[in-house]
Amino acid sequence: MSAITGRPCDVNGVYLPPGAPPPPPENLATDDWTPFRNRTEFETAEFLYKHNQMPAGQIDRLLDLWASTLAKHNDNLPFADHRDLYHVIDSSPFGDVPWQRFTVAYDGERLADEDKPWMDDEYEVWFRDPHEVARNMLANSTYADEIDYCPYREYSTEGNKCQWKDFMSGDWVWDQADEIAKDPSTLGSTFVPVILGSDKTTVSVGTGNNEYYPLYASIGNIHNNVRRAHRDGVAIIGFLAMPKTTQEHAEEPSFRRFRRQLFHSSLSKILDPLKPGMTTPEVTRFGDGHYRRVIYGLGPYIADYEEQVLLACIVRNWCPKCVANREDLDEDALPRSHKFTEALVEEADSGDLWEDFGIVAQLVPFTNDFPRADIYQMISPDILHQLIKGAFKDHLVTWVEKYLRQTHNKRKAQKIMDDIDRRIAAVASFSGLRRFPQGRGFKQWTGDDSKALMKVYLPAIEGHVPQDVVRAFRALLDFCYLVRRNIITEDSLLQIEDALSRFHHYREIFRTTDVVLHFSLPRQHSLIHYARNIRLFAAPNGLCSSITENKHIKAVKEPWRRSSRFNALGQILLTNQRLDKLSALRVDFMRRGMLTGTCLSAANVLVLQAFVQLAKTRRKCPFFQIINVILNIFTEGKARAQTVPALADELHIPHLPDLLRRFLFQQLHPDDPRDPSDVPLAECPLYLGKIAVFNSASSRFYAPSDLSGIGGMRTEHIRSCPSWRGGHSRNDCVFVNTDSNLPGMQGLEVARVCAFFSFQYRGEVYPCAVVHWFDKISDAADEDTGMWVVRPGEGANNTAEHAIIHIDAIYRAAHLIPMYGTEFLPQELKFYHSYDAFRAYYVNKYADHHAFEIAF
Repeated sequence: MSAITGRPCDVNGVYLPPGAPPPPPENLATDDWTPFRNRTEFETAEFLYKHNQMPAGQIDRLLDLWASTLAKHNDNLPFADHRDLYHVIDSSPFGDVPWQRFTVAYDGERLADEDKPWMDDEYEVWFRDPHEVARNMLANSTYADEIDYCPYREYSTEGNKCQWKDFMSGDWVWDQADEIAKDPSTLGSTFVPVILGSDKTTVSVGTGNNEYYPLYASIGNIHNNVRRAHRDGVAIIGFLAMPKTTQEHAEEPSFRRFRRQLFHSSLSKILDPLKPGMTTPEVTRFGDGHYRRVIYGLGPYIADYEEQVLLACIVRNWCPKCVANREDLDEDALPRSHKFTEALVEEADSGDLWEDFGIVAQLVPFTNDFPRADIYQMISPDILHQLIKGAFKDHLVTWVEKYLRQTHNKRKAQKIMDDIDRRIAAVASFSGLRRFPQGRGFKQWTGDDSKALMKVYLPAIEGHVPQDVVRAFRALLDFCYLVRRNIITEDSLLQIEDALSRFHHYREIFRTTDVVLHFSLPRQHSLIHYARNIRLFAAPNGLCSSITENKHIKAVKEPWRRSSRFNALGQILLTNQRLDKLSALRVDFMRRGMLTGTCLSAANVLVLQAFVQLAKTRRKCPFFQIINVILNIFTEGKARAQTVPALADELHIPHLPDLLRRFLFQQLHPDDPRDPSDVPLAECPLYLGKIAVFNSASSRFYAPSDLSGIGGMRTEHIRSCPSWRGGHSRNDCVFVNTDSNLPGMQGLEVARVCAFFSFQYRGEVYPCAVVHWFDKISDAADEDTGMWVVRPGEGANNTAEHAIIHIDAIYRAAHLIPMYGTEFLPQELKFYHSYDAFRAYYVNKYADHHAFEIAF
């Protein structure tokens, strides 16, 4: 058990007895909107500046229009103009961590005749105190139930096996806590790991200085879902310098070393305010109201491969985590470490270090200036660039195209690739699934594009490539979906290692067919480090570079777009500071219970009371007439069947009334052992009343790997309508529970929803679905793709097999992709034909990570 236990203390650092309440919060006044006068002012400022991002001129125009409506009432605007609005935001003390700057210049050796511009230039670095930023995060009351105060071990309820979810459950935190606890003064304190991330980003493809180098920080105590969400769990703390010089000097070793060392020196300077708190506990207030003694430390660093090379001070194409030779990265090799590197630097010359270990000896990593920091261990896994953009998109997808061009003549290869694009475009709609109307033939790929392609690519290439290529894709997809889980168990780690082994085995097809000469690819090599990194840092989805890339939008790109473009950085800094103030104000107002409902809700209560009083004295009331119009709009839509025979005609299922009778018998006699089809129709109740038909239903469920957490909950809509968005019909497929005691697909069936409807019988409302069953072709998943194969069920006389089921039997939506085989798709086939045009389908377990966890 760790001695770093996160015990509450008082403001002086004296530990409180167990169960002691926190001190009363400061300022509980529910009418103090400082620096605003009222809620309307605050929400107006938040809407205009944060949500709508309205330009100054448009704010003035809106306020002018608003003023014209208030003049006759002799009322005042919340703000006189945009300057007044900005001034009020700026006057808030909440979230105020001001921007600072320092300049850096070259101070190394120069030759007598050296005249290089970069040696004389000064480089500005802007930053905010990371210590204050971390304290603000710890004090955020919205994180009170989503923060861990000490390291912990988590075990599954079934089998009592270790599992990893949020960062503080990883071994790295325990190792740090053990090291910290060697100092008796730290016992009982809270360890706060500061997670960092950096990456250059381009805000516009045009002229001028449109590239920035933001630095981000988070804390490891907050849960992964907070860090991934847009909840201020990641803050921008700096803009790093990007030295440039003339083309004549850009490739010189001295300039490249200066540029890389400038990065490390800047980080060291920015993070220096954290250093005292890394060895001496300091008292800090947390979001739950308690004070705790805090010890800071440098945690994982989120970065893509190019940034990892810079961080680890290594040569490109080497691994930042181990010393495997770049010519054979998958050989067994020792892990890199600070101690090992220091020993090598002392014993070997710089040339040998470069050639034999990929170490740039002249560089000193910023972590050397901080206690308990090892940059090689701190580099975190990066699902986005290593797996999704790297191994999948840039490697395997590219290799398939190269294989086709090598194996076939140019015309045949292009014909096959066109067919693969048509197959991708022909995939049926599914909630949350991006469609590719033109296949994958577009130039600018994003991470989201690659994620979407992963979901549909495997069935599209089957029949056009060798079996081992299909199996290589399956193995990599399995690996990717396993490591993206919110909770990773010991069993999951075994599955991850098995998937990696299969991937290494089947990818050899690309080498034997001369598509590639070797597999010494750093991003693909990084897969071998995932199992160890998961044990160290827990689930990798809490440390992915997609987190910092998403933050680019809010912290850099949107502020740049709302700037005048002239000296844009200063405007970006000010925008971020104002956004932080508004966020901090919202947290404080929520803590005091001042933001329940909406600005209008209190007024609505008064209006409703007035209308109710009016209704008592007048038979006709405009208020109730308005309500009736709204109800009519919702109830009158496109005409659907209102009786069972009418629905039978609409769906072309003549025996639907009989199916309903058998359904009712099953509902009224749940313990009857007979199959409903074996029950004589005369024993089944007859229903001749009205029904209500619906075009969709919603399903709410938890991810199987996260049954206890809101982070695993999802709500999705299942469609069954004759006209989707004014066009073709849409009838989604669903998973139906048949035996909850069996794992995965063994306890599920697949069906296509023909219609949702409900009716009332003997005072009980029955929400139902008319479904067309699919039959499993085998008792196990397909060996090549890992997906189950189904075909449309057939009843007597080769008619479609239909049934009526209770809506509670539906687990969630399912997605099917046709088994295309070796045939080429006709040009006229559209995605909305997909579920009607093929004889067999894959149950797409890659549709999303929820499907992956149930469709096995």
